[in-house]
Amino acid sequence: MKGHILAVLKQIEEDYDVKIIFASDAGSRALGFSSEESDYDLRFIYIHKQEWYLSIDQHSDVLEVPNHDGLSITVDPRVDASGWEITKALRLYRKSNPSLLEWLNSKIVYCNEHGMATKLKFIQHKFFSPKPYISHHLNLVKKNFTSFQKNEKIKIKLYLYVLRSIMAAKWIEKHQSLPPIDFKELLRVLPDCMVKEEAQRLLVSKQSGEDYIDKNLIINEFVIDEMDRIEKYAKDLNRKVADPTETLNRIFRETLKEVWE
Repeated sequence: MKGHILAVLKQIEEDYDVKIIFASDAGSRALGFSSEESDYDLRFIYIHKQEWYLSIDQHSDVLEVPNHDGLSITVDPRVDASGWEITKALRLYRKSNPSLLEWLNSKIVYCNEHGMATKLKFIQHKFFSPKPYISHHLNLVKKNFTSFQKNEKIKIKLYLYVLRSIMAAKWIEKHQSLPPIDFKELLRVLPDCMVKEEAQRLLVSKQSGEDYIDKNLIINEFVIDEMDRIEKYAKDLNRKVADPTETLNRIFRETLKEVWE
């Protein structure tokens, strides 16, 4: 599959006259709870030629292959490829966008050209703002937890995503740093208790190919308690972070020059 993914990235460059400077997996495979049947969530950052940035008109800054943007080769149905243009990505980085930070910190990297991603990872702890990161994950918990309330059979993947969001927030609270991506690493933030045991059991079930389980009252109670507590914690967060704009402008200009000159 890696060969096919690299071919897809190459064809995107040719079809859309761009250069892909970073690509990683940001789905269940990167998070550590994939099964053999799991999709490949390919995420990438691309850059146009200099002329594209000198236009007075705004252009699309997202590519979604093949769901929205076509490609001249057939894409394996298990591959979902989505990319952001570099200036869009850098603006989101400035806001500590969780999705982008998780792309950059994925352990499954398909492309890392011209050092942009390496530079962003090097400075991420200096400019990381915990409040938007926690708020993003709280919103995911609230959205997914609605399913828990309505149904007796719950999709295991939903449980894992909810637990991961809660643990990511707890990691920030405890360590005041960007949380790891891998689910097993995040489990270290939980004490040895029934919740941790249930989380580990769910992980094994998901990796073995199971899709649904009965509603888990232990996890449900944990999520309700933590959701309320973390929301109160996030409201009181007031960490001031330096403005990275000039640093990001410099990284953009350096990358634009290095790629096309």
